[in-house]
Amino acid sequence: MASIRHEIVVDASPEHIWDVLRDVGAVHERLLPGRVTDTRLEGDQRFLTFPDGHVVRELIVAIDDDSRRLAYSVVEGARPPLEHHHASFEVRPEGDGAGRLIWTTDVLPHARAAEARVRIEYGALEMKRAIEGAARG
Repeated sequence: MASIRHEIVVDASPEHIWDVLRDVGAVHERLLPGRVTDTRLEGDQRFLTFPDGHVVRELIVAIDDDSRRLAYSVVEGARPPLEHHHASFEVRPEGDGAGRLIWTTDVLPHARAAEARVRIEYGALEMKRAIEGAARG
C-alpha cells in the first residue's frame, strides 16, 4: 500500500481552516468551489459531484474537533480507480496566525500512487486558495 503525506501552510487561522474542513456538507461552497459542484450527505456518506457529472461516494470515518482531524474513505467513483482509499486531514498551528494542513492518503494499488500524489498536491493548492480567500473575505 502506498502512503502519501502532503503538507501545506495556509495563511489562515487553524480555527478557520478546521471550520472549513469539518463542514463536510459544503465542499462545493467552501473547500473546492468550482472543482466540486455539489455535495450531498446521507448519514455518514458524502457524495461529491464534479463539473462533468461524475460522482464520488465517500465514507466520513471520523471528525475529531479536539485534534482537528477528519478521516474519510473513497468507496466508489475514485479517479483513478482504486482498490482501497483512506485519507485524513489534520490542522496544526503554524507560526503567527497560519495553519499547516496535513493530508495523508493510503491507496491500493501501489502503482496508482504517483497519479494520486499529483492529484493531492493540486487539490491542496486549490483548497489553500479557497480557504485563504474566504479568510481575507
